[in-house]
Amino acid sequence: MFKILAILSIFVLGAFAAGDATFEATKRDLNIPAIIMFFIFIVGTLGITYWAARRTKSASDFYTAGGGISGFQNGLAIAGDYMSAAAFLGVSGLIYLKGYDGVIYAVSFLVGWPIILFFMAEKLRNLGKFTFADIAAYRLGQKEIRTLAAFGSLSVVVLYLIAQMVGAGKLIQVLFGLEYEYAVILVGVMMIIYVTFGGMLATTWVQIIKACLLLTGVSFMAIMILYHFGFNFENLAAQATQNHNAGESILSPGGFISDPISAISLGMALMLGTAGLPHVLMRFFTVGNAKEARKSVVYATGFVGYFWVIITVVGFGAIAFLNSADGAQYFVDGKLFGGNNMASIHLSHMLGGNAFLGFISAVAFATILAVVSGLTLAGASAISHDIYANVINPKASDEQVVKISKITVVIVGIVGVILGIAFEQQNIAYMVGLAFGIAASANFPILFLSIYWRGLTTRGAFIGGFIGLITAITLVVVGPIVWVQILGNEQALFPYKHPALFSVTIAFVAIWFFSKIDNSQRAKDEKEAYRAQNIRANTGIGAAGAVDH
Repeated sequence: MFKILAILSIFVLGAFAAGDATFEATKRDLNIPAIIMFFIFIVGTLGITYWAARRTKSASDFYTAGGGISGFQNGLAIAGDYMSAAAFLGVSGLIYLKGYDGVIYAVSFLVGWPIILFFMAEKLRNLGKFTFADIAAYRLGQKEIRTLAAFGSLSVVVLYLIAQMVGAGKLIQVLFGLEYEYAVILVGVMMIIYVTFGGMLATTWVQIIKACLLLTGVSFMAIMILYHFGFNFENLAAQATQNHNAGESILSPGGFISDPISAISLGMALMLGTAGLPHVLMRFFTVGNAKEARKSVVYATGFVGYFWVIITVVGFGAIAFLNSADGAQYFVDGKLFGGNNMASIHLSHMLGGNAFLGFISAVAFATILAVVSGLTLAGASAISHDIYANVINPKASDEQVVKISKITVVIVGIVGVILGIAFEQQNIAYMVGLAFGIAASANFPILFLSIYWRGLTTRGAFIGGFIGLITAITLVVVGPIVWVQILGNEQALFPYKHPALFSVTIAFVAIWFFSKIDNSQRAKDEKEAYRAQNIRANTGIGAAGAVDH
C-alpha cells in the first residue's frame, strides 16, 4: 500500500510539473534545476518514511519514536519544528514588508525557550508519556482534562496548519506555476503519506535533515548578502531604507504593531505560547530521560537563536535587492509575485541563480512538510490517545489507537487543505501568532499550574481552561483580520489583532477562581496527590528511563 501511494504521489507531482506554468495570465518558465532538487527531496523523504514505517510497530513507536532519540537529535528536530514556513518565509516576508516590526516577531519567538528549559522540559519528560495532556491529567480528572487538552491542541494545530499550507501553496505556485489550490492539495497528500506510514520516527528524521539544510541555506544567503555590503550590516540597513517606500521608518517600531497593547499581547502570545505548542511538547517524550530532555532545549535554543539572527539579515537583504532595478523581474503589476511571503525565495534566485533557487525552494518545501507532519501527528494524538484511548475506550489496544490516529491524520489533512485555500491572502507569520495566542491561553495555563500549583483542581482547570480557549478563539473571530478582512464586515467588534493579553489573563484568573471555590472531596484528594506528583516531576522516580539526571 505504501509503495502504491508513493508512486502515485510522484506521478501526481510529475503531472503537475509537466503542465502549463500559467498563473493568472502571467507566464512563468519552469525552473528545471529547482524541480530536479524538489523531486530529489520528495524521493528521499519517501525513502525515510518507508524505512521508518518498517520500524514503527507500537503506539510508542508511532507517537514518540520509542523514546530512542538523543538530546542533540531532538534539539535539531525541535529547532526544525520552530523553523517553520512562518519562520523562514513569513518572518522574512514580514521584515521585507515592514522592517523592524518583523524583527519583533523573531525576538519574541526566541524568548519562550528559557521558560521551557527552566520550568518545563525535565518535568514534562518525568511525568508524561505521549502528549502534554498526560501531565495536565496526572492527578486531575482524566475525562475532563484530556477533553479540554484535545480541544486546545486541535485549535492550535488547525491555525498553525493553515500557515504552513499557505506557505507551501505559494511556494509551489512560484516554483511550478501551478494554481494555488492544486498546490495546497498536493501538500496535503504528501503530509498524509508521511505521518500515516512513518509516524514520529519519520517526522523526526525529516525534521533533522531539513533543519541542517535550512540552516546551511540561510547562512549562505546571509553571507552572500553581507558580502555585497562589505560585511557591514549598517551599510545593508542604509541601502534597505533607500529602497523601501517607507524610508527610514522601517528601522522604527509601529509599522505593523501600532499600539502598546498589541505589542504586549503579541509578545505574551509568542513567549508563553511556545510552552503550549502540542507538536513541540510531544518532542520531550521522544528522548530517553530528563537529562536528554534538558539537552534538547539547550541545543534547540542555540540553533533557533542563530536562525533568527540570520533571518533578520535575509529580510533586510530582500528589501535591498528585490526593491532595486534588478529586482523588477520578480514583480507582477507592482506586486511581488507570489506575495510578500515569497521574498526570500526570489532573493535566493537573485543571489545564486536557478540552482540556489532550487535548493532553497526544496528546503522550504521540506520545512513545510516536516512541520505539517509534526502538527498532524499532534492533532491525531489528541484524538486517538487523549480522547479515544483515555476517555471513550480506556481498554483500547495499541493497534486500535494507532488505527484511530491514522484516520484522524486523513481528516486533519483534508481540513488543513480547505482552510489553507480559504486563508490564501494572510501573512503566515501572523497566522502563527494567532496559533501561539491560543496555545498561551488554553494549553500553557493548565500545564504550568498543574505542575507548580498544589491548589489546582479538575473543576478549576476544566472551567477556567475552556473560558481561556473560548475567549481566545472568540476574540480572534471578532477581531480585525477575520471579522473585517475575511468575513467582510465594516468594523471589528474587538479592536486588537492579537488577543493574548486578555485571554491569557482571563484563563489564569478563571482557573484560580474556580479552583479556590471548589471545596469538594475530589478537590481535596487532588490537592493531596500533588506531593507525590511533585516528587516524581523533580526526581523522575516512577517514570521509565527518567531517573537518570
